[in-house]
Amino acid sequence: MIRPIGHVALVIAILASHAPRLQSSAAQVKQAAGPNDGNAGQKTILGLQDGRFTINGQPQFLLGFSYYGALGAPEDLIRKDLDDFAHHGFNWLRVWATWSAFDQNVSAVDAKGSLRELFLRKLQWLVAECDRRGFAVDVTLSRGKIAAGNLPDFAAHSKAVQTIVDALREHRNWYLDLANEHDVHDDRYVSNSELKQLRELARRLAPQLLVTASFGGHDLSENDVRQSLLDVGIDFLSPHRPRTAQSPAQTEARTREVLEMMRKFGRTAPALYQEPFRRGYGPWEPMTDDFLADLRGAIAGGAAGWCVHNGSQRNASESRPRRSFDLRAQRLWEQLDREELKVVEGSRAIIAEPNRQ
Repeated sequence: MIRPIGHVALVIAILASHAPRLQSSAAQVKQAAGPNDGNAGQKTILGLQDGRFTINGQPQFLLGFSYYGALGAPEDLIRKDLDDFAHHGFNWLRVWATWSAFDQNVSAVDAKGSLRELFLRKLQWLVAECDRRGFAVDVTLSRGKIAAGNLPDFAAHSKAVQTIVDALREHRNWYLDLANEHDVHDDRYVSNSELKQLRELARRLAPQLLVTASFGGHDLSENDVRQSLLDVGIDFLSPHRPRTAQSPAQTEARTREVLEMMRKFGRTAPALYQEPFRRGYGPWEPMTDDFLADLRGAIAGGAAGWCVHNGSQRNASESRPRRSFDLRAQRLWEQLDREELKVVEGSRAIIAEPNRQ
């Protein structure tokens, strides 16, 4: 792995030295958008206010679903999924710009962070379609092995930030997860020094863009909160909590602890559960009541959003159903099992409960 570059100024200098190439990439992005894209359908603005998300200035709890491999899905199937989830009160989804699974790479950027036109065009279309419908979009980047569609080093990561921001700058309904589970000490690892440089690059390119960097598989410490919000400068926290049978009963207390840490450091920011436990992951198969208890705990604890996470069925034939991990031939709604559909159907009522914070 390339050693982290020490100063933001050096990153900016490198980008400046490649200005003609970056301008060429930007021109390609604009051309890829097509003649009917642009501001015509723009209506959704994602923002922050007092530790909450807002949509068009109004506080909104983000109720979302994992949609990781959407860049490989046909547009008509995506529209049907969006219709069904919107009918049940959902207003947010998470898609990866670096996704390769089941022998199909649908990443919007390549291993150098440059655009892959077919899939970048699909990302632009998806964000525009969500913009028109009032949906917020999480666009996630990931560090790791090239074979899995990831970004191998800091240079590629910096270029990918540039590519994605250039492609989506006409829209205000999305945010950027700079690095999925960045703190895990394997191929996913991105240091706080690198994150700070990537965050400052994103701020320079799009000052109003919201940015996070997710944590993997543990509850946050005071040091995690302080460094993320005060040193790196992300806009909100995205912890991926432990996936155990005890987790749903712990979510309220863990959320309150994180918010109290923020107050201790004099900072107010949303806590977003973008990737909770899911079915098909391990020995514990959470049921409907587990998911809904986790959602209730998130709300009661003061979280700003929660996601119906889903993915492939491990230890099953061909990993089916693959759910959001493979959307090429079958839409997500048709791959969710009975328990997951009951979660989707029951979530709206919980969001609407009168005692919700």
